[in-house]
Amino acid sequence: MKSVNKYSHVIVCPYGIFAGRDASRGLATFCLEKDALREEYDDLSDLNAVQMESVREWERQFMEKYDYVGRLLKPGDEPSEYTDEEDIKDHLKHD
Repeated sequence: MKSVNKYSHVIVCPYGIFAGRDASRGLATFCLEKDALREEYDDLSDLNAVQMESVREWERQFMEKYDYVGRLLKPGDEPSEYTDEEDIKDHLKHD
């Protein structure tokens, strides 16, 4: 019997390139290439209205399927510890 690592889908899935990174730009532009990734914080300010709507649609789909665990911090932001209820309120405030 072969043991499968719980992260094995990252290797074979086309979205695996986004593992551990902010996938917003790549999902918004439907780009699965490395140039869709930013090493630094990406405010997405250069995306057009259609691309931003795509980001929001992806987020809605992910929120239905996965538990919300937090958000990426901008440079200079300090991490905080929240209760689950506070975390969801914080997330909704940033929409």
